[in-house]
This record gives sequence, C-alpha cells and structure tokens, in this order.
Amino acid sequence: MKAVIALGANIGGPQENIDLAIALLREATDIQAISSMYTTAPVGGPEQPHYINAVAIAESELSATDFLNMLHGIEKALGRERTIRWGPRTIDLDLIQYGSILSSSQELLLPHPRAHKRRFVLEPWLEIDPDAHLLTHGRVDGLLSALLESEQ
Repeated sequence: MKAVIALGANIGGPQENIDLAIALLREATDIQAISSMYTTAPVGGPEQPHYINAVAIAESELSATDFLNMLHGIEKALGRERTIRWGPRTIDLDLIQYGSILSSSQELLLPHPRAHKRRFVLEPWLEIDPDAHLLTHGRVDGLLSALLESEQ
C-alpha cells in the first residue's frame, strides 16, 4: 500500500531528528521517495522555532493502524512528547494518506484532515509525486496553487 508520510521537527536538533527518522523509516518500510527539506513557519500553537519539513512515500503491506503505530514508535524512540497541541516537537510523523483508505475513526483519520491546507505537506509531496492526488480533495498541484493564491 502506498503511504504518504509528512515529517517535521523544530527542537532538539531538527535536521538530525529528521535524518534519524528517515533512517528508521528505511529500516521499517520500503521508502520509495523523500522530498527535499523545507524550512517553514509553525502553524497554530504557541510561539516556537521554525520547522524543518519533508514528505516521504513508502510502500507497505502493514494495515493502516499498524503503519500508524510504527510511525508512533519512531516518534517515541526519538523523544517525541505529546504535551502541547501544535507545540514544538523533536519529531512529528503524520500519516497523510494510506492507499485509498478512508477512515474517520478517532484513532485513524485518513486522509489527514488538514493536509489540504498545509503548504509544508503539499509542496514537498508534489516535488516527489507530480501526479499526487489527495483523496477527498483532489490533485495536490491544484490544492497547492489554491493555497498559494489565498496566501497573497
């Protein structure tokens, strides 16, 4: 199943944490592509440092829940603490999309409910998958264009 994973970090050596997360992802799953690193301003939450963001595409045979649990395990291994919503973090691994699975359960929201509004997801995703399509929202290039237009 094709997985789209957004990576972000802004404290505790963000670039190193992203690099470690990618290395752990490579050990745990079949990484197909990784975007460039993007420096972005935080969205929501308290005042905090800028983020380093990227997107990875993987192939996996795991169930969506097991894949998400694997991402949470990597976050935990890298010291992620969930204390402040949208607060600073050592690492954040978001499952943006998993194959064509749609889920609105509390434990697993697919596709990610805010991905279509996040430049730090759309831009790196489009870089590595020019034909990307976000389920329920449409082509990523169109979503990014609309988002950029609304920012002007």
